[in-house]
Amino acid sequence: MKRFFRYTGWFFGAVLLLLAGPILLATSGSLQGAESWQTATRESARIAPLPEQAEEAIVQVYGARAWSWRGYFAVHTWIATKEKGASHYRVHEVTGWRSYVVNSRPGEPDRHWYGAKPNLYADIRGEEAEKLIPDIYQAVASYPYPTEYEAWPGPNSNTFVAWVIREVEGLDVALPNHAIGKDYLGDRIIAEVPGGAGYQVSLGGYFGVLAGVREGLELNLLGLSFGINPLALGIKLPGIGELALRNHNPIAENSP
Repeated sequence: MKRFFRYTGWFFGAVLLLLAGPILLATSGSLQGAESWQTATRESARIAPLPEQAEEAIVQVYGARAWSWRGYFAVHTWIATKEKGASHYRVHEVTGWRSYVVNSRPGEPDRHWYGAKPNLYADIRGEEAEKLIPDIYQAVASYPYPTEYEAWPGPNSNTFVAWVIREVEGLDVALPNHAIGKDYLGDRIIAEVPGGAGYQVSLGGYFGVLAGVREGLELNLLGLSFGINPLALGIKLPGIGELALRNHNPIAENSP
């Protein structure tokens, strides 16, 4: 009987650890936004330079809190590209309300995600971005789940962005630990981490472990990840994300 209570205590302790971040966000009211997605702002956050003000090629990776209660657990991520001399950006993302979930179209790169202000995870410009863009287009077109969407554990919007990053050589961007779905590998169990220097093991996105130079160490339990990032001097908490003093993703010198 003592063993039963001990194991039960461990189980509920683990559940509490996983849900502590989302519960804190929910009770603090820090993520409250519009009452309806129809009225939530989709305006630009004015992070990316206007096309007419930037002749160079640009590749950016963004993320923002998911809509409604999902935002307590995860972010939605996307990729924006602008070819050299182009008059517009293209936004590449996955959304779950269409039969064909992949969207790759002209648009503002830094729009709020239904009220949630985006964060810039990576900003690559100039010749380096110019070389990456054709490969990004090819990776977007070859995404293996163009008609599939599962918010948890994937494939979802974060699965898509992680797929593109892994497929494009030189696009090494660590996604945050609360980008639920980034660890969904489909039929694979082992893959390179999006950050480019490291590997991860994942069982359907439900359980896994990740180790990378940019990502640090992550443990995934039921899609919720926690860990540490020694180089960034950071800790990773489920729902909350990474609290770090440094950013090891590529960021242009003139980024905001």
